[in-house]
Amino acid sequence: MTPKPSRKTFSLAQRQAIWAYVFLLVPMAFFLLVRLYPAFSSLLLSLRDYRPSREVNPFIGLKNFQDIAADAVFWRAMINTLLYTVIGVPAQLILGILVALMLQGINKAKGLFRAIYFMPYVTPIVASAWVWQSFLNQNFGPINQLFTLLGLPNQPFFASPYQALPSVAAFVVWQQLGFQIVLFLAGLEAIPRTYLEAASLDGASGWQVFRYIKLPLLNPTIVFSVVIGTTGFLQLFAQVVNINFGDQGGPLNSTLTVAVYIYKVAFQDFKMGRASAITVVLFGIILLITVFQLRVLRRRVDY
Repeated sequence: MTPKPSRKTFSLAQRQAIWAYVFLLVPMAFFLLVRLYPAFSSLLLSLRDYRPSREVNPFIGLKNFQDIAADAVFWRAMINTLLYTVIGVPAQLILGILVALMLQGINKAKGLFRAIYFMPYVTPIVASAWVWQSFLNQNFGPINQLFTLLGLPNQPFFASPYQALPSVAAFVVWQQLGFQIVLFLAGLEAIPRTYLEAASLDGASGWQVFRYIKLPLLNPTIVFSVVIGTTGFLQLFAQVVNINFGDQGGPLNSTLTVAVYIYKVAFQDFKMGRASAITVVLFGIILLITVFQLRVLRRRVDY
């Protein structure tokens, strides 16, 4: 009588690894379907003269990219997007650290102040944009009313091709600042108290503690903040569209971003091929800037 073959059993570590792979398949499938597939489809569409109203969409190679290179509006949108990034990312970084340091230094009503600063971030962008637009309105906005009381001339803000972009950038910084504050508060709370106590016993000033202890230990948080902030400003869309819904590019396209221009080319001009080509270009720029930032900011800095 031959013995029955024993059923193969897995060890606890093997079972844990199997279940880990099973659960990882779900987000992986979601990532492939929602992220990689649309990106690959955009790349294919960028090589065609694709328009939804036509049955035949011929292959045109790199012509869409050549048209983009000669498009003055695209370059205007690109310059605006870079200006938003150059203005917004440092402003968010500096204000986020400063406010987080002040919030860390108070003991009473700390939760209330944190909630107040975080409120704009969780408020719908559409509502925030309309409130901000009324706040800076040229005719009846509170800021211009204050200027009138002080004997100063009214400012056009969103109606001026020179003031519109900084005004929108200020709105975006205000709207996103709560996230930065919470981020830096978490980084500050993670600093070991023993370091701060040792510095206090050595007689270090507040600036020395920040310069030589807090700032170096906040480096991972700063890297994350800069990368996330840069990616967000390079893809700026909802704030620009809703701040001036009647003129989504602002006066003389002064607030137009690449993301808003993609929307206009795709859904107003119905040139899906060219819009896909702009998307590919924007993706490449974001990828290059992100890799550069990670390489530079992750380097060890001697403070």
